Amino acid sequence: MRNFPLSFYQKRLQKFEKELIVLKKKSLWISIARLIVFLLLIVALYFFHESTGQVLLIFMVWIPVFLFLVSKSGNISKAIGRNKAYQKINRTEIQILEQKPTDLADGSQFINTGHAYSYDIDLFGTDSFFQYINRSYNPEVQTDLASLLTANDINQIEQKQEAVKELAQKPEWRQDFMAGVLTLENTKPSTEINQWFSGYKPFTHTFTGYLTLVFSILSIGILAGFYTHTLPNRILYYWLIFGLFVVGIFAKKIHRLYQGLDYILPSLISAGSLIELIEKESFNSHLLSQKQKEIQSKNKPASQILTQLFRWYNRKEMAQNIVIKFLGNSLFLYDLIMAYQLEKWIKQYGKDISYWLENLRFFETQISLGNFAFNHPTYTYPKLINDKLQIKAEQLGHPLIAFDKRVTNNFSIHPNEFYIITGANMAGKSTFLRTVSLSIVMANTGLPVCATSYSYQPIKLITSMRTSDSLSSDSSYFFSELTRLKYIVDQIATGAYFIVLDEILKGTNSKDKAMGSKQFLERLTQSKATGIIATHDLSLCSLADEYPQIKNFFFDAAIIDDELYFDYRLKTGICQNMNASFLLRKMNII
Repeated sequence: MRNFPLSFYQKRLQKFEKELIVLKKKSLWISIARLIVFLLLIVALYFFHESTGQVLLIFMVWIPVFLFLVSKSGNISKAIGRNKAYQKINRTEIQILEQKPTDLADGSQFINTGHAYSYDIDLFGTDSFFQYINRSYNPEVQTDLASLLTANDINQIEQKQEAVKELAQKPEWRQDFMAGVLTLENTKPSTEINQWFSGYKPFTHTFTGYLTLVFSILSIGILAGFYTHTLPNRILYYWLIFGLFVVGIFAKKIHRLYQGLDYILPSLISAGSLIELIEKESFNSHLLSQKQKEIQSKNKPASQILTQLFRWYNRKEMAQNIVIKFLGNSLFLYDLIMAYQLEKWIKQYGKDISYWLENLRFFETQISLGNFAFNHPTYTYPKLINDKLQIKAEQLGHPLIAFDKRVTNNFSIHPNEFYIITGANMAGKSTFLRTVSLSIVMANTGLPVCATSYSYQPIKLITSMRTSDSLSSDSSYFFSELTRLKYIVDQIATGAYFIVLDEILKGTNSKDKAMGSKQFLERLTQSKATGIIATHDLSLCSLADEYPQIKNFFFDAAIIDDELYFDYRLKTGICQNMNASFLLRKMNII
């Protein structure tokens, strides 16, 4: 079962590689056919160029054939582009499952040393959890995913799980969606699109529609009079000039409208295909079906509403030929008609664009979560509980450590308990702290956890595992530690948190460190906090004798045949084997 995702992606990749060969052959034959049709045109014109009627007949036959071949060529080019997107998707998944580098964003821009936990648990940066789970190349979607992982939100976890489970069971649909995303052209940030629609001020009114209708009817009448010679020719000439004059009055505003639509419409056209993909899919989970309904909140699906806009825009594009544009504007105020219809759409639906694009980002973000769940079928979804246990996990491991190297541990803790973990250097203390921390983040996000079972009473996370000084703010290492600890004290005063600490007060002397750490742990215990602290200071372990809610655990190390061995197993008690002096001697430092 563990290898199923890999074989799935490998089969998909082989399928699309074979399809690409067929598509390239079709493309070649279409190119040859276009060349042959063009050569036939040259030959036909050479033999029949003296007969105007035959030349017209040749073009009447040649043009639709040539346009058909051009259309087929365009469709095949799009199919090839989409095929390559599918291949990229499956190759990326294979690379990730085989622990190979990818071009996926690592989220370094989201590193925040002041966040409650993200800096301490390798959530962002090279080889981070974000890089492992992220599947989007869109900076806005990456921001949304980062926000999910850092939200520290313990609400609606079961609904989040339902959404992740459902998307995990739709691997083909997920790839259809992501292939559509990868083949988007001329995409603009949704913020720019929303700003344009919200800031645009229409200049046409209902009167404009009546004006263009009446003008067009009069134009038809004048044309009839011109051809029947019932009206002087100059009437038509004056009327053509008058039509151009009327359009000219609005020329700058029409140009502003066209210019804005030319900038943002390609992005919306691409988004329309993705929206249609969401509309046609069946979703049962509450979060996904709710978002789907928001897209379909109008009297018709959003994709159909967008199609109306695209049709009017295409009609505007079709009339860019100078002759057609001159006759269209002078006789029918064509640009004014287009502006009226486009602005009518903007007035009616422009405000909904932001909701549609927001929901698109939501689905793309959720796809990363569903993809992660699909890739790890042996992981377990946390079972939410409300009893004496805070966390009870069996075979809990770190998802970023390869399966053949991962060592798992059983772990359980009750609310208001605090574990002191001692151990030798490199024995696995810090990795275990990050494992527990990341499992809480994953559980709160609705993801399955790297464990065979995981019972969990939802709680927010806060950590202090990495601290650095700051020359720019004239902040010493010790002061930075104190600032972090003060932050923790302030946060736990506002609600329940799971606290994870790693060797606090490293920036002061041993005596102050021992005394300060002990007093801080007593403060946390009295505030009924829950959590873990890893330390080399064995004197802290005596707190377990004073406070029944404090318990001692350790990671051991053994020296066998003058070599250091670790089993990375969490054990009850206090570590007795420290290895600093051994390592110093082993490396000939002392």
